Parts: sequence; C-alpha cells; structure tokens
Amino acid sequence: MPDRFVIVLPTYNERGNLERVVEAISEQRGRTPFPGDVLVVDDASPDGTGELADELAARHAWVHVLHRPGKRGLGLAYVHGFRWALERDYTHILEMDADLSHPPQAIPRLLEAAADADLVLGSRYVSGGGVVGWPPHRRLISRGGSFYARTLLGVPVRDLTGGFKCFHRRVLEHADLDTVHGQGYVFQIELTYRTVRMGGRVREVPITFRDRTTGTSKMTLAIVAEAVWKVPALRLRRAHAPDDGQLQPGGVAPLVASRPPL
Repeated sequence: MPDRFVIVLPTYNERGNLERVVEAISEQRGRTPFPGDVLVVDDASPDGTGELADELAARHAWVHVLHRPGKRGLGLAYVHGFRWALERDYTHILEMDADLSHPPQAIPRLLEAAADADLVLGSRYVSGGGVVGWPPHRRLISRGGSFYARTLLGVPVRDLTGGFKCFHRRVLEHADLDTVHGQGYVFQIELTYRTVRMGGRVREVPITFRDRTTGTSKMTLAIVAEAVWKVPALRLRRAHAPDDGQLQPGGVAPLVASRPPL
C-alpha cells in the first residue's frame, strides 16, 4: 500500500487546545513526505471537546473522530485509535498530545526518520532535545522514570516515557494490543520495549517539549506509582513469556537529527 499516516490525538477536556493543534498540524501536512490524517479519540469530554472535534471533521476531510463513552484512560484511548488505524490503509501511525506540548513542526522529521525505522521517538533526552516550562519536580519524575525503566529493562533508549511517536503499522500488527493494559508512562514504556524485543529499529529525534498553556495536566501520582511497580512486572512477565515475534534484524538504530531541533 502507498505510504500514508494518521496522527492519533486522545482528548479529555481539551476544547481550548484542540482547534489550535489541528490547525498547527494542517500547516505541516504540506511538508510531510507523504499524505496523512488526524484521528481525535475523545472520552466524552464534559467541556464539549467531542462536539468541537466533529465540527473540525466537518471542516477538514482529513480529520476523523472516534467517540468513546467515558473517561477510560490514555492507554486504552491509544489502543482504540491504533485499532481504528489498522482497519484502514495507514502505513504509519503517530501518537501525540493534543495540548501543543509536542511540536507539530517535528511531524515531518519523524516521518522522514521512519523511512528506515520501525519506531521513531520524539525525544526530549537526546542531544538537541529539551523541556521548557516544567517545574523541577516534573523534570525529575520524567527523567527519573526514563532512567528507571531503561535500567530495569535494558533498553538503550533515552526517552522511554515520552508520548510523541511514529510507529510503522507492522509494529502494532505484531504488538498484541489486547495484552497492553498500562496507562501513562507504563503504556509508553511497554510499547517501546515490545518493539525492541521484536527486533524493531528504533530512532530518537530531538524535540523540545513545552508545557501546556491551556487546560489541566492529566499527570497524577497514580500514573507515577503505576510505573514504579509495573515496570519490574513487565520485565518479569516478558522474561517468562515466549519471545515476541521478530519484525526484522536491526535493534536500536542511532540518533537521527537531520535538521536543527525545534
């Protein structure tokens, strides 16, 4: 099938950000190496985000909306979005936040890097990447979470907890999405870990993450606590499970930074 991408945008009470991020993505669609769409996955946001998403879909043929009946967690929202995409002819499936924390200007670079990778990460913690607007404790939690998971899982990826990613569809077809149950950090860690275990090529592209200026962060202590106990459980479970199916040889590829970071 010809190359085509879709960006999965989970939303819950993001009415103040959604139109801005969709318009920012619209500006980048002409700069991507191949065409693509956006899928908004809304969890019955009480602030009317779902209704706004429908309005944007009526305005833009490349915007689609998946309504879920209530707030059921970020990880499951992504899984539902991935399944929607796999039922269609998309070759590349991206995930990103709907609050403009992830720079839409980096979308073309992620897709370009995906030419020879199975998973491309928009990475805060490689040379050229960074974070703007976070207080020290948020930086510590994020960096510490990546270090913790990298050490326990033995995965040589710098930004394991980030949520700006581009998967080739073959990764998600082999990832057994029915068995992915984590939310937040754990969800992001597990999918990257599974990709590496399958022999997938992983690249990290530097980005600058900017804290949201509108709306409320969905980060909670429960999400952090989940990572603390589920990452060791993840390694233990995978250690006693049959090897994951192989995508192709290659392991983790070196950093791609073909353009100055944003």
